[in-house]
Amino acid sequence: MDDRATQRSGYPLTIPDVLLNSEAMQQACAARNFQEIFRLVNRRTGSSHAVMAAAVGKMTSSRVSDIIRGVRGIRGREVIERIADGFGIPGEMLGLPARSWEGTPSQPNGEISPTPDEAAPQQWETPSVDRRVLGTATAAALSTQFHRGQRAIQALEVMSSHSASMLPVVLGDLIDHYTLTICSMPPVDVYDELLTVRDYASKFLDTAVPSGHRTEIALSVGWLSCLLGVAACDMGAHAAAHIWCSDAERRSQEVGHPDLSGWAILTKSLIAFYQGRAHHSAALASQGQGATSAGTVIHAKLATQEMRAAAMMGDADRTEAARRYASKEMAKLPDDVKVTGAFSISPGEDPPYTATSLMLLGRHEEAVSATNRVLQTLYRPEARQRGEHPSSYARALLILGLAQAGAGNLDEAVSAGHAALAGSRPAWPTVTLAGNLSRALERDFTNALQVEEYRARYLDVTNQLTGNRI
Repeated sequence: MDDRATQRSGYPLTIPDVLLNSEAMQQACAARNFQEIFRLVNRRTGSSHAVMAAAVGKMTSSRVSDIIRGVRGIRGREVIERIADGFGIPGEMLGLPARSWEGTPSQPNGEISPTPDEAAPQQWETPSVDRRVLGTATAAALSTQFHRGQRAIQALEVMSSHSASMLPVVLGDLIDHYTLTICSMPPVDVYDELLTVRDYASKFLDTAVPSGHRTEIALSVGWLSCLLGVAACDMGAHAAAHIWCSDAERRSQEVGHPDLSGWAILTKSLIAFYQGRAHHSAALASQGQGATSAGTVIHAKLATQEMRAAAMMGDADRTEAARRYASKEMAKLPDDVKVTGAFSISPGEDPPYTATSLMLLGRHEEAVSATNRVLQTLYRPEARQRGEHPSSYARALLILGLAQAGAGNLDEAVSAGHAALAGSRPAWPTVTLAGNLSRALERDFTNALQVEEYRARYLDVTNQLTGNRI
């Protein structure tokens, strides 16, 4: 196995020996747990869903996402063989004969036992793999992966071929589109799509374009990086999120657009908050306010973020001061302010995150009332909000659940928790709050049957969060 990489020369993907020999990978292969195998390859090698799909062949990036999230399984020996050949997993680890690239003749050793989701045994043969054919097929597959992103690229190429001035306009329209859809699309899918578009746009910065257009394109690249930071945060990929946010900040300084930097800093502050690093979160929120102008959406949003970070710190005075300031800034915003999407703010009787702040300060009854006001004002009917902003709706329900638990209301807390986890878009901040509720219920209502049922549901949802364990 030492020269496995040499044996697989010409294959697009070969997982490293350190991963192949890890206990986690060996156990996953022995059990033919393809959800875990795909998760390990995605997380440990950094391979995108598109690259993994191309390596396996006859597979789309969306199917890879479904496998990792446990939505779809693997059916058929031919698919198992393609997975072994695509990732470079020796046949014996998956109950297969030695693969052709292992350097030993492929000898049939009987049929492998069927996987749990196979309806009946099937006859099979070990296919011979021509590396040149595979290389050509892989190149073709790679050119069509990120299918949604590639369609956007094709449109960009057509539009920009007519006039260089069209590229900033079309990029602006795309950014508006992603600003809305990022809140409802699966984080992994939108990340891959954004990455494709950003890579295309950034190449124009190395070409001879008029200075005015260059500034517009640089700003668009910055917004795409900022959106990639949001998507990476929702995936739980914190290092990637910080890198993209830092790039957005750099672009912001380059073109003189402080709001872009403010939104990037807000994402960093959110990550610190959900990691439980309250002081760092508050410091970032304060830094962001210093970098942005009063009367803007991002300035008000950063003030509300400082409020709940201060509440997590247990600093009631700072929380109240931030709440008053946030209320003042909210009053300055125009009536047509954006209320949906990644770069928006939710109007209401209280500043955003007021209910969270009350709950963190132990004022549970007030938090219940405040959250119910938010749900009534912003998230009715529920079906509409599940479509437009499912993650925010789920988090509001989880705050309600935590407040109800703190107030001693077991049934109401569990009900809110189940309603939150009924959504179809698990994101890292949502799953983090769901875990907080699970621990609060176990602490305050030990051995209650409802608690066990909620915890089982919570654990099921954590397994859907791509490449992460909470």
